[in-house]
Amino acid sequence: MTQPTPLPASASAPASGPVPDPVPVPVPEGTRTPHFDHERLDVYRAAIEFVATADELVTQLPRGRSYLSDQLQRAAISVPLNIAEGAGEFSRRDKSRLYRIALRSATECAAILDVCRLLNLADQRGLDTNRALLLRIVSMLTRMVRPGTGTGRGTGTKTRPS
Repeated sequence: MTQPTPLPASASAPASGPVPDPVPVPVPEGTRTPHFDHERLDVYRAAIEFVATADELVTQLPRGRSYLSDQLQRAAISVPLNIAEGAGEFSRRDKSRLYRIALRSATECAAILDVCRLLNLADQRGLDTNRALLLRIVSMLTRMVRPGTGTGRGTGTKTRPS
């Protein structure tokens, strides 16, 4: 087994200071930018948007409600992660299973929003916005997990690459 060649001193990271941004990979002109399968799904983009809006909502929750904050953040991040994992799966059965997990996490988020509404813990308009986004996500995921549609084909959830 060969040992890796050490980097020259000038190529090593500085001991302190900001980490430089990664160098983008050049894409030859006339070719498409490569995408992961999940990046082409509207439901994935909506789920990523929900993670951001849920994070904003968490900042509104009063002190002493960390149990709700933690649960919402965990459930929210579970949605796009399971969508991405499902999109990368080849087996229709496994793909559908992962989309169902994402669906369950999205409905869990909806229940957490209901608790926040009941206890008057956050701005009602923000809760309504988050709820509407979750309804859209749940609707798309429901179509994706129906028997025979576990791949997302024919559900209107994929977009063409740009």
